[in-house]
Amino acid sequence: MSTGTPAHQAPPTAAHRPPRRRDRALPARTGFLLPAVVLVTVLSTVPFVLTLWRSFHDDRFVHPGWAGVDTYIQMLSDPVVLRSLLNTLFWLVGTVVLPVGLGLLVAVMTERLSWGRWARTAVVLPYALSGSAVAVVWNFLLQDNGALNSALHALGLGAFAHGWLLTWPGNTVVLIVANAWQATGVAVILYLVGLQGIPPETVEAAALDGAIGWTRFRHIVLPQLRGTTVVVVGISLAGGLKAFDLIWVLTGGGPGRSTETLAVSMYWESFVLQRPGSGAALAVVLTLVVVATSVAYLRRQLRSA
Repeated sequence: MSTGTPAHQAPPTAAHRPPRRRDRALPARTGFLLPAVVLVTVLSTVPFVLTLWRSFHDDRFVHPGWAGVDTYIQMLSDPVVLRSLLNTLFWLVGTVVLPVGLGLLVAVMTERLSWGRWARTAVVLPYALSGSAVAVVWNFLLQDNGALNSALHALGLGAFAHGWLLTWPGNTVVLIVANAWQATGVAVILYLVGLQGIPPETVEAAALDGAIGWTRFRHIVLPQLRGTTVVVVGISLAGGLKAFDLIWVLTGGGPGRSTETLAVSMYWESFVLQRPGSGAALAVVLTLVVVATSVAYLRRQLRSA
């Protein structure tokens, strides 16, 4: 006698089937995640709310008075802060263009060379250094009697020797180059991983169709590195916006506070000049710059995805 489903009884539909075990486990997983989500939300929101509240008060430490938007008006009329904002924009552009461009160039040019690993090691090695160590190295190079000016004099090019960190905007450009010297390493690593993930069949097919050199790179290789480029640009943006230790150790924001970015100006106002209200206002402005840059970048990537 058959023990199967009777002919007159239809098999249970998806709507009548008992819920799967993993569906029953979903609320339990959510419960485990809830404390972490609440903790991260509180630790992210409360400091920003307190900073926003402090930015609308004056610079007194004890019993600060309400200042409203006067703190922001005074801050935005300060030429030092305006230059700091301009330097931050320079850093945003420079820390994206240089590390991304140089990282892609080094990865592509050394991928198939027998001695390429040594060249990549020389480029990646500075990434293992801290920002303070990078500042010490570049201070040795860029001071008036440093290695760079000494080399220019030795080569008969003394006319090009000058104080690299003394005049704006050249000193800001030099700082961006020093940061790129360190930040290019991670771009090289990520682009090498991306190049190794490209199917060789697509490159070989392109070569059979006559696509070589720049044409093959532009139409075959570069589109397949789009995901890697998104990550590299995101890391570069974050590094440019939070740059502090390199600037502080190398120039201290000077001379005349000409090399400050918003992060350095925030520290200077809060802890050096003892102006907590102005420092909080700068922190809010920096947060808005970070959020605006991140949203614009993510929207563009999602739109083109």
